[in-house]
Amino acid sequence: MARMKFLCDAERCIDCNACVTACKNENEVPWGINRRRVVTINDGKPGERSVSMACMHCTDAPCASVCPVNCFYTTADAVVLWSKDLCIGCGYCFYACPFGAPQYPQVGNFGSRGKMDKCTYCAGGPEADGSPEEFKKYGANRLAAGKLPLCAEMCSTKSLLAGDGEVIAQIYKDRVAARGYGSGAWGWTTAYFEGIAT
Repeated sequence: MARMKFLCDAERCIDCNACVTACKNENEVPWGINRRRVVTINDGKPGERSVSMACMHCTDAPCASVCPVNCFYTTADAVVLWSKDLCIGCGYCFYACPFGAPQYPQVGNFGSRGKMDKCTYCAGGPEADGSPEEFKKYGANRLAAGKLPLCAEMCSTKSLLAGDGEVIAQIYKDRVAARGYGSGAWGWTTAYFEGIAT
C-alpha cells in the first residue's frame, strides 16, 4: 500500500495561501483554526522562502507518542489521525509536534480549550467513510473517494505535493536535477526520517 506524504518545495511557493483557503473551505474548519498555514522564513531578506505547513503525518509521530489517552492512530496509508471522542484536550501533542500542527479552538487551561484539531490529509476520521458525523468532526474524506488533499490540488505553482511518497520523491528529484539543489524539501527528513537522494 502507498505511504501518503506531503512535500513542500520552498523554491516554488509564492505565499498565495490558496492551500490554506482550500483546506478551510473543503473541511469547513472552525474559525480560529488553520489546519494548513504558510510561513515565511527570512521575511524581506535575501534567501526569503515561504513554506506551506501542516501535519506531516510523521513516520514515528511525536504527537502519538505523548498522548496519554492514545487517541492517535496511523492508517494503512500511513496517515496520522485521531479520535475527537477520546481527546481530553491536554495539549501534550501541541507541544510535541515540531510542525505546530495540533491546534485548539479556544484559549484556556487544561481541558477548557476543547478538542484538538489538525490536518487529516483529507482522510476523515474513525467514523464511517463519507458519513455526516465524520464530516462534522473531521471534514471531507477525499482519500476514500480516490482523491488527494485539496490543498495540494489547488497549489498553483505545484510547490505543495501530496501522494505516494515514492512518486513525490521522484518528482522532487527530477526538479532538483533540472534546477539544481535549492532550499530543499522542507520537513521531509524531520517527519519521515529519510533523505531524498539526488
